[in-house]
Amino acid sequence: MAGFEIFETGRAPVKAWVKGVPVEDEARRQLENIARLPFVHSHVAAMPDVHLGKGAAIGSVIATRDAIIPAAVGVDLGCGMMAMRTSLTAEDLPDSMAEIRSDVERAVPHGGIGLKGGWKDGVPDAVANRFAKSGLAERLTRIQAKHEKIVGANDVVHLGTLGTGNHFIEICLDEADRVWVMLHSGSRGIGNRIGTYFIAEAREMLLRREGAASVPDRNLAWFAEGEPLFDDYVEGVLWAQDFARENREVMMERILHVLRRRLPTFRVEKAAVNCHHNYVERERHFGTEVWVTRKGAVRAREGDLGIIPGSMGAKSFIVRGLGNPDSFCSCSHGAGRTMSRTEAKRRFSIADHEAATTGVECRKDAGVIDETPAAYKDIDAVMAAQSDLVEVLHTLKQIVCVKG
Repeated sequence: MAGFEIFETGRAPVKAWVKGVPVEDEARRQLENIARLPFVHSHVAAMPDVHLGKGAAIGSVIATRDAIIPAAVGVDLGCGMMAMRTSLTAEDLPDSMAEIRSDVERAVPHGGIGLKGGWKDGVPDAVANRFAKSGLAERLTRIQAKHEKIVGANDVVHLGTLGTGNHFIEICLDEADRVWVMLHSGSRGIGNRIGTYFIAEAREMLLRREGAASVPDRNLAWFAEGEPLFDDYVEGVLWAQDFARENREVMMERILHVLRRRLPTFRVEKAAVNCHHNYVERERHFGTEVWVTRKGAVRAREGDLGIIPGSMGAKSFIVRGLGNPDSFCSCSHGAGRTMSRTEAKRRFSIADHEAATTGVECRKDAGVIDETPAAYKDIDAVMAAQSDLVEVLHTLKQIVCVKG
C-alpha cells in the first residue's frame, strides 16, 4: 500500500506521495514555501512525479481559500492529455509505421513557436468555424476588451496544433494489442499570453499590497477574491482551459482521419478520456469550498478516468481514480523529470536516445535529446508510489511518437 510522507513547515504540512522516487531539494523547498502561505487550505499535496518548477513545484496540488496564485497555475493553461481506443489491433497495422507517422505530422502542425507551430498556410475553414461556433471567439473578445495586452496572441491559428517540448502525439498498443491514440497539449500561444500577463499583474499587485519581502518567492504572488483582477483572471484561465480541451479534440479528429484513410477497418471503439493537468477549479475539500490548483496533476475522484504517460520510450497508463481525500482527489500527470533539459542534452548522446527508443517510430535526432527517456523518473516507481490514488485499467506502449 502506498501512502504519503509528511514535510513539516511550521504551518500547513506537505503530504508527499514520494516513497521510492527521488525529490530534489529545490522542489521540496518550493512545496514548503507554498504551504506556509496564510490562505493554503489544510495542506499541500505532492505527487510522485514532483520536480522543480517556477514558483510552484510541478506535481503539486494546492487548495487555497479565497485566493489563487497565477504562477502556480502556470502559463501552459489547461495542458493535459487525451486518449481514445480504436477497433484496430497490432495485426491490422503495417510492418512500418513511418508513413502513418508522416501523415500525422502533416495533419497536425507541430514544432516551432508562434506561427511556425501554427497553421502556416491559413486556418482550415473547419477549424475556424469550430472556433466561432464553440463560443470561444466571442468569449475571448470580451476578455481582450478589458485587457489589451492579451490582444494579438495566436488563438485560432494555434487551434488543433501540438506545440513543442514535452507535447506529443502517440499511437500505442495496450496489454491486449489494441491500438490507442494518445496526445498531450494545452492552450498554446494564447494560453501562454494570458498566463504570463496575469502573473505579471499579480506581482505588481503584491508589491502594492504587501511589499517585496512579504513572501519567500515573487512567483507566489496571488489574487484575492474581491480584488478587481481576481474575477478577470478566473475568466481568462477558464477560457484557456476550454480552449485547451477543444485543441486536443481537434487534433484527435485529424489523427483519427489519418487512420481511417490508411486503415479502412478503423473505427472508434471507446469514448475518449480528455483531462487537464495544469489548471485551477472550484472544488469542495474537507468541508470547505476552495480553489484547487493542479500544477502537473490529474483529478482522480472516485471513478474519474485519467491518463498518466511515461517518457517517449516507456509505458503509459489509463487509470481510474480512487478518490483519496488527502491528495485532494489527485494523482500524478506523468513520470516527472529527473534533470533539466540542458543537463539531458549534456549527458546523453543520440546513440543513447536511439537505444532508449528502440521499436518506437519517432525522431531520433539531437533536437529531442532533452526528451529522452533517461531524463525522466522510472514510471513504474511513480505508479507504485500512488497505488492508493488510482487503479490501472490499461497499460500502453507507444509504437509511434510525434514530437514538436
